[in-house]
Amino acid sequence: MNIHRLVSRKIVRGLVLAAIVLSISAASFAQVFVSVRLGPPALPIYAQPICPGPGYYWTPGYWGWNNDGGYYWVPGTWVVAPIGMLWTPGYWGWGGGFYAWHGGYWGPHIGFYGGINYGFGYTGVGFVGGEWRGGGFYYNRAVTNVSVTNVTNVYNKTVIVNNTTVNNVSYNGGTGGVSAQATSQELAAEHEQHTAPLAAQTQHETLASQNHANFASVNQGRPAIAATSRAGDFSGHSVIAARAAGAEYHAPAMTPQQARGPAVSGNQPVKTNASEGFRPFTPPGSNNAQNNNSQNNGSQNKGAHSNPMYQEKGTSGNNPLYESKDKTVSAPPSNAPKGNTSKPPSQPHKSSPPPPPHHANPPKEDHHKGR
Repeated sequence: MNIHRLVSRKIVRGLVLAAIVLSISAASFAQVFVSVRLGPPALPIYAQPICPGPGYYWTPGYWGWNNDGGYYWVPGTWVVAPIGMLWTPGYWGWGGGFYAWHGGYWGPHIGFYGGINYGFGYTGVGFVGGEWRGGGFYYNRAVTNVSVTNVTNVYNKTVIVNNTTVNNVSYNGGTGGVSAQATSQELAAEHEQHTAPLAAQTQHETLASQNHANFASVNQGRPAIAATSRAGDFSGHSVIAARAAGAEYHAPAMTPQQARGPAVSGNQPVKTNASEGFRPFTPPGSNNAQNNNSQNNGSQNKGAHSNPMYQEKGTSGNNPLYESKDKTVSAPPSNAPKGNTSKPPSQPHKSSPPPPPHHANPPKEDHHKGR
């Protein structure tokens, strides 16, 4: 009799535990798992490899963290998207004396990703690189590198951002970080049903962490593998090298072990006033785009989409996921704002001001802002 009661209690407890796990799974993919005392380097400047085919979705590159080697670059790449889903990128946000990582996720709408301008449709708010129409994904050729030979679901629409301040800052809050606050739409998106990163994305990040050349301490913020045509494919024909670092790289004053903060749970992004920029591009097929690609990326980067500005306008039809008006985007200012170049303290304290990033001003001579 006692055995039967014991078994029944274990079954009930198991069911309760399963219910709890299921109830929190929708929001678990945006949780913070890593905190660091040092901000990540600037986002490198690189071209976007051409879309491999219909159904592929662009996921921008970002800086990951390794406890032994510090920050390493996870190349931007194309993945086959779940039908009807959009990718909200992860981001680094300052809070509580540390830079904490907020992981990305798939969902029906784009959530808050720190106001970081990852380029290629990710302007800091929302996503304008494409949209779902029924069961098919349509690509905006004004900001993504898509060939009509391989993909027929395309349209052309310029994207307008009132503030055209352009920089390569890779984190939210803190000294020199992007100031951004989640919109009501982004807050609503955070409470929707989410899907974890695809297995291909997880493997892609793992492989990137195992490549010594991807670490910022080695590449000085200019990774040789900045983007790939397909997730996990780091072979020569698929790789796009960074044209330049997003800013001057400064080695951190502490080791990765010293910089590592405590494990963090929960999702509490730093949210202040927003000031986002936009990195537009010349649509594929333009002579300027082809010339820039051949000059800056070499023969192995043929088909990469990268150009400072574009002039083409168009319409995208009804888009329930993103609304914008067509205008002409003005060129970014020639003098980028100056950042804080001081080194972080060797022994930061939670009550002290946030440590600055280990990068300074972006190179003035290069105004390509496509990533």
